Amino acid sequence: MFNEKDLIQIANHGLSVEQVEQQIENFKKGFPFLNVVRAAAADDGVRVLDEEVIKHAEACYDVASKSLDVVKFVPASGAATRMFKELFEFVNEGKRGKGIDVLLDNIEKFAFWPELEQYITPDSSEEEIVEAIVKAGLCYGSKPKGLVTFHAYEDGNRKAVEEHLVEGAQYARSGDKVRIHFTVSPEHMGGFWDVLGATQPRYEEEFGVKYDVSFSIQKPSTDTVAVNPDNTPFRTDEGELLFRPAGHGALIANLNDIDADIIFVKNIDNVTTDARRGDTVTYKKALAGVLLELQAKAFGYLRALEAGEADLEAAKQFVEKELCVKLPTECDAEMLKGILNRPIRVCGVVRNQGEPGGGPFWVAAEDGTESLQIAESSQISPEDMHLMQSATHFNPVDLVCGVKDYKGGKFDLTQYTDPATGFISSKSSGGRELRAQELPGLWNGAMAKWNTILVEVPITTFSPVKVVQDLLRPEHQ
Repeated sequence: MFNEKDLIQIANHGLSVEQVEQQIENFKKGFPFLNVVRAAAADDGVRVLDEEVIKHAEACYDVASKSLDVVKFVPASGAATRMFKELFEFVNEGKRGKGIDVLLDNIEKFAFWPELEQYITPDSSEEEIVEAIVKAGLCYGSKPKGLVTFHAYEDGNRKAVEEHLVEGAQYARSGDKVRIHFTVSPEHMGGFWDVLGATQPRYEEEFGVKYDVSFSIQKPSTDTVAVNPDNTPFRTDEGELLFRPAGHGALIANLNDIDADIIFVKNIDNVTTDARRGDTVTYKKALAGVLLELQAKAFGYLRALEAGEADLEAAKQFVEKELCVKLPTECDAEMLKGILNRPIRVCGVVRNQGEPGGGPFWVAAEDGTESLQIAESSQISPEDMHLMQSATHFNPVDLVCGVKDYKGGKFDLTQYTDPATGFISSKSSGGRELRAQELPGLWNGAMAKWNTILVEVPITTFSPVKVVQDLLRPEHQ
C-alpha cells in the first residue's frame, strides 16, 4: 500500500505506518454510535446551583487559586471562514442574502467600523464596502476570529484575543500572574504577537497583573490521511499522500502539554463586553470551586483505598451521587480506584435556546458503568435521535479541568480518550472527491474517559460569534 516515499512522509508527520493503517481501517468500518441511555437533565446529571452554593464555591476557588497554577486554554486556530461566508458569496457571486442588508444597514455599529473607514470613501459602493471587510482592507476573510475587532469602548476597541486577556485577569489569575495559552495556526502567529505586543502592557497596568502568554500549533502527528471514495489512499497530483488536520479533537495533545493545577477551556469567539461579564466571572469561579471540592474528596478516597482503609460503600455513594458514574452491581475496590483516579472536568451547560452545539447525555460503557458525556448529533444513531431532540441543555464549551492525580503527578490525557469515536466527512482537493477523518472532538471523545460533572450556567455566559452579524447582538454592543 505504501512506497518508500510514503514511509518517509508518514515518519515526517510523526506517525507510524500502523497508525495510518488504523486510520484507513476506520474509513472502511466507520465509527460506532454511542450507546446513549438518555439526555442529562436538571437533577439527573445536571447540577443546578443555588446562590449559597455559588458563593461558597466561588470563595473556595478565590482562596485556593492563590497557591494553584491556573491556565486559561483558548482554541483559536480556526479561520473565520464561516463568520464571513455570506460576505464572500456577495463579493464573489453577487448573491445577496438578508444578512448583507443587516450588515450594510448597521455598518457603523460594528466595532471594526473606524478601521474599515480607512479603506473606503463616501462614494464606495456596497460591493466595495463588503470587499474591504473580507479582502483587501481589513482582510478578515483570511484571519482567525481572534484578530477580528469585536467590541467598542471609549478608551479603544478590542479584538477577541484582547477580551481573553481581560477575562483572564478576572478569574484565571494566581496572585498577580495570569497564564493564557492559545492554539493558533502557524501563519497567524505573528498577527497574534503584534496585537499582544501593542495591548498587553496596558492591560497589565489596568489589572495589576503580569501575563504569561504562550502559543502552540496543532501537531502534525495528529493529522489523518485522506482516502478516495473507495477507501484507498488519496494521492496528490505529485503522487504524495494527503494528510489533513483532524479537527479540534487533535488539541488534546496541546492540552496535554500544559502543566497546571486548573485549566479553563473556552472558545475564542465566546466573549462579551465589560458591562456584561459579571455572570461569566462568577460562574467560572464557581465551576472551579466545584471541581476543587470534588477533587479533594476523590483524592481522600483514593488515599484511603491505597491504605486499605476505605469505606467502600461511602466511596461508591460518592462516585454515583457526586461524580455521576453509575456503577454495575459487581464493583470492587480496584474498579473504584480506576474510576476515581481520572482527570476531572466540570462543564457548564446552558438551557436549550435553539443555539447549535452538542448536548450532555448519559452513555453506557462496556464495563457496565454509565457516565456523562458531551455528544454531537453525528455520534448518535438515527434510532436514538429522539433523545437529542428531547435534550434540555447544550454544550457551550465552558470547561474547568483538573489534570493532576492524587499524588500530584500529571495525567497523560492521551490515555483517557475514546479512539472508537470520530467523524468521517466528504471533502475535495484539486476538484477531486475525498473522504476525511476527524479525531474524537476535544470535549467529546477526546475526554470520554474523564470524570464529567455538569453544572447549569445562565445563557448570559454564552456569547458566541458564528456569523459577523452576531456582533450586533446586545452582548457585543
